[in-house]
Amino acid sequence: MKLIGSYTSPYVRKISVILLEKNIAFELVNASPWSNDANVTAVNPLGKVPVLVNSRGESIFDSPIIAEYLELTYPEPPLLPADRLDALRVRQIEALADGVTDATMAIVRECVRGAGEQNENVLLNQRDKIRRGLDALERHAREGLRLNGPVLTLADIAVACTLGFINYRRVMPNWCVDRPVLVTLVERLFARTSFARTAPPVAATLYGAEML
Repeated sequence: MKLIGSYTSPYVRKISVILLEKNIAFELVNASPWSNDANVTAVNPLGKVPVLVNSRGESIFDSPIIAEYLELTYPEPPLLPADRLDALRVRQIEALADGVTDATMAIVRECVRGAGEQNENVLLNQRDKIRRGLDALERHAREGLRLNGPVLTLADIAVACTLGFINYRRVMPNWCVDRPVLVTLVERLFARTSFARTAPPVAATLYGAEML
């Protein structure tokens, strides 16, 4: 099994963590969607990562779809509740975390532009999305049901990857203020082997070309 992408992408990291937690052997094929990389476009016509290529040569792309595929084909250990409605609620938290990631990426892309070309309204709007999203995630973490509960879930993995990306790109250094439960959650998860092995490379620049 091959995973196409780079650990600079929080979505690639999310899938890598799932693979490691489920003890699924895979090869990471480093590829960038920003350089028209043939490794990406050959397996995903949209030219986006992550892409999972299974043992039959099938390409599965878009991280929520890959996560669902892995849960269906490798059900142990489960990262979603058996009850379908509860599972949907966990996926809703995953979607919330992914939305915060999307807003973070939008800020990174805007900051690549020259200082005089940046749209301040875009930056303010995306930062507001991040704040609202993190506030909602903090509430979920305090409840300790589908996020920050006794059993690792897809929501935990998605949220930790999102917060790791915010830290990595230094988009909102003060995100941890008034969000103590998220801080505790991410510290606990980052101590797991699956997260330690998938940390993005420290040599990458703040707003370099390798944005995902």
